[in-house]
Amino acid sequence: MKYIVVLSDGMADEPIAELGNKTPLEYAKTPNMDRMAREGTCGMLKTIPDGFEPGSDIANMAVIGYAPEKYYTGRGPLEALSMGVDLAPDDVAYRCNLVTIAENRMADFSAGHISSAEGSDLFASLQQALPEVMVRAGVSYRNLLVVHGGKGAATTPPHDIVGQGIASFLPEGGDAELLHHCMETSRKVFDNHPVNGARIKAGKRPATGIWPWSGGHKPAFPSFEKKYRKKGGIISAVDLLNGIGRCAGMEVITVPGATGYLDTDYNAKARYALDAIRHLDFVYLHIEAPDEAGHMGSVVEKVRAIENVDGVVGTILDEFEGVVAVLPDHPTPIRIKTHSRDPVPFAVWGKGTDGKTTVYSEKDARLGSAGTKNATDFLDYLFS
Repeated sequence: MKYIVVLSDGMADEPIAELGNKTPLEYAKTPNMDRMAREGTCGMLKTIPDGFEPGSDIANMAVIGYAPEKYYTGRGPLEALSMGVDLAPDDVAYRCNLVTIAENRMADFSAGHISSAEGSDLFASLQQALPEVMVRAGVSYRNLLVVHGGKGAATTPPHDIVGQGIASFLPEGGDAELLHHCMETSRKVFDNHPVNGARIKAGKRPATGIWPWSGGHKPAFPSFEKKYRKKGGIISAVDLLNGIGRCAGMEVITVPGATGYLDTDYNAKARYALDAIRHLDFVYLHIEAPDEAGHMGSVVEKVRAIENVDGVVGTILDEFEGVVAVLPDHPTPIRIKTHSRDPVPFAVWGKGTDGKTTVYSEKDARLGSAGTKNATDFLDYLFS
């Protein structure tokens, strides 16, 4: 038997008045995910263990079966591994956003979804000004900062504080003094940088600085193949997810046109998943767009993203003779524009039906016979 999991990042939500008190998932036209609910089995998944912040790093690690309590060291090192950065034992790697700060408030955690090429130019200039650390450009606003001989620091994700003053959320302890220096240096370097001049001229938000967060040392996972006796692959445009895959020894599959944003090539992701499953036993297909729409607070874009994900599911159901699962990693409610820790709905198709549900939604999945499970048990349940 072969398996495909479609992980729709941040898809779950809360009822919204302008949608007639429906969630975006309930409101969106999702005939293919509804088919999975009708012909398969539904349930709820607790993806964020107690004591952890509700992030995609924690949730996806848990869904793939690696208990964060045992294996998680931080988001930064996972992204470093995806970017091919070989961390020394005493290195601390931080996720490093390009952000827009205006009047000492977090105006935009993504610097207007700056392009990868623009970010690369900014980071090349920043590295020259900061020889004491390593900075590395990634995809769009998602980048890396490595402190050699680092001590770690208490940090806050920038997407959690959009619109708020930054003073009380600056790094504390350990590497804090060095991180403050790096942040202030980035402000000076970026202030008159040609990239920002061009962005302002084009009516776009500039990258006013960097925001390091979620630092940690290099983690060590047991391999996915040894754990489950299956060859696994992962498809994502997000370094974090690819880093988890590399740590687990999974095949990391690059899809041209996959952007990690609303404009990603959904059809290409489906086609590459179907191609990869020919030589693999398991494919984890991650789609970031609903999460980005949630952070934007855009109901329209979130509904559209969910309907695009449903199209991916439809392509897979039409051509794949195996087991398919669909689920979010966590909710990203429009109301709060960030992640929450509520359990998420899942549907599994290809293992028989329980006749309990007819549509796929947060509310209906609670009626499913699978009940509520811990995410670290999900693949054992899927493979059983």
